[in-house]
Amino acid sequence: MGTKHTTNSSEFQVSEFILLGFPGIHEFQIWLSLPMALLYIIALGANFLILITIYLEPNLHQSMYQFLGILAVVDIGLATTSMPKILAILWFDAKTISLPECFAQIYAIHTFMCMESGVFLCMAIDRYVAICYPLQYPSIVTEAFVIKATLSMMLRSGLLTIPVPVLAAQRQYCFRNEIDHCLCSNLGVISLACDDITVNRNYQLTLAWLILGIDMILVCVSYALIIRSVLRLNSTEAVSKALSTCSSHLILIMFYYTAIVILPVTHLAGRRVPLIPVLLNVMHIVIPPSLNPMVYALRTQELKVGFQKVFDLSLYVSRK
Repeated sequence: MGTKHTTNSSEFQVSEFILLGFPGIHEFQIWLSLPMALLYIIALGANFLILITIYLEPNLHQSMYQFLGILAVVDIGLATTSMPKILAILWFDAKTISLPECFAQIYAIHTFMCMESGVFLCMAIDRYVAICYPLQYPSIVTEAFVIKATLSMMLRSGLLTIPVPVLAAQRQYCFRNEIDHCLCSNLGVISLACDDITVNRNYQLTLAWLILGIDMILVCVSYALIIRSVLRLNSTEAVSKALSTCSSHLILIMFYYTAIVILPVTHLAGRRVPLIPVLLNVMHIVIPPSLNPMVYALRTQELKVGFQKVFDLSLYVSRK
């Protein structure tokens, strides 16, 4: 009986998946493409502007802004792994995706999301050392430290997420190939498998706790220590400056990790209202890349000055 089942599984193995888009609103989802395209353009434009500004402005060649530049690269990557395909589905009805492309998208999304969490942790540690140990800061957070932290974060994210698509690729997809989603989410894909997916679910959960869970705890501890240290300062001006520097980080970090916590809960409720987890999943991929640079641009004085200098230089070059 076991041999017969294997033969049937391989005989009916699907060769491609069909991404149906947003469940329950297929007739109206074209209207979602306009705000999504706008968010994608903002994400690309604003993050490239941050990279150019940090590169051209010598005053921004500090660890805090170097990590911000790395975050901009990760945000461009995260948005680009998903948005072109989502827009192709909504605009051109390009719903089919091959299995290798789907598994590659799963890997890219997981890697960039884990890298984003890693960058937030690096930024939290940078601010913790800068505020709690200001005298030792230049000797601790050096250029070598930034390079090592970045490489460690990239290796951790790149290697630990490899089993997610590999395990998904090992499943048998016999008959069903329609995914009620506009991107290849791991849980959405493996739910189509006709064999046991327990190991896939367990690894997904383990990965979430190993990377995102530990990062979230360390980030919270870092900012708790920062706030405690800041409140001990006698100078009101120093307190205001320190809190202003950290507030932009906290806004983005709270949005990112709140969405991470909410997503699994909405997936459990997704059988009743399948649109909610899909919409939140897409928003969590497209909103942070467009929100991050805007928050930093509005709340960081040095970055505002850098933008102004870059714009003045471009105007000067265009006039010549």
